[in-house]
Amino acid sequence: MAAIATFHLLRWKHAAGMVPALVFDRVRYRQTKGLQFLRVLGTGKGSSTAPGTEFGRTALFCLFNDEQSADAHIARVGSRRGLAESWHVKLRGAGGHGSWHGVQIPQLMHDADTQVAPGPVAFITRANIRARSWRAFSRDAAVIDKELHQSDGLLAVVGVGEAPILRLGTFSIWRDIAAMNNFAQRQPEHHRVVARTRTERWYGEEMFARFTPYESTGSWDGQNPLS
Repeated sequence: MAAIATFHLLRWKHAAGMVPALVFDRVRYRQTKGLQFLRVLGTGKGSSTAPGTEFGRTALFCLFNDEQSADAHIARVGSRRGLAESWHVKLRGAGGHGSWHGVQIPQLMHDADTQVAPGPVAFITRANIRARSWRAFSRDAAVIDKELHQSDGLLAVVGVGEAPILRLGTFSIWRDIAAMNNFAQRQPEHHRVVARTRTERWYGEEMFARFTPYESTGSWDGQNPLS
C-alpha cells in the first residue's frame, strides 16, 4: 500500500511561537505512530515563493503508513496550544521525481492504481541549492514568482524551507492538472529558468512531487482553498 502524505500550515498567535516549533517539533513528532518521514519547515512571506521568511508561521510535511495514523496526527497538530490558525490536508501520490534528503518521496507514494484525479491538484517542489548558484537562483526566483501569481488556475501557494537559504521549496494547489501544466510548460520565464537550472547544475538534490489533495480542514489565510 502506498504511503499517505499530510501537509500542515500553522500560524502562531505570537511570532515567537514559531521558534520552539522549528526547534522542537522534530523531536515532538518523532515517535508518532505510523510516521515514515517528517520535515519541519519555515515559510516564505505571504504567498511569495521568492526567498524570505514570515515570522509566526511554520509548516509540516509528513508521510504515514496508513489513514488512521494520518488522521490522528492531523487531530494532534490542529489542537496545539498557541495556534491562531491552521490548515491541514491529506495527499495521495500522483507521480513526480527526485528525492528529499535521499528519500524518494514520489516512489514511496506510488500506487499502480493512482493517477491524477479530475479537480484540484497539489505540488511540492524543493531543492538543495548549491552555494555558488544562490545569487542567480534568488534573482530568478522573484521573476518566476511574479509569473506564477499571474497564472490562471492557481488556488494557493506558499514558499517553504528547511533553512532561510539554500534549502527551499514550494507547496501549491491548482484548479486542475491542465492549469499547472500550462504554467510549467508554457510560461516563458519559468521555461527559461528550468533549463538554466539543468545546464548550470544549480541543485545538489531536487524533488518535484504531484498529489491529489483530499480531506482538508481548517483555514489558510482565513479560508480553505479546497472548499
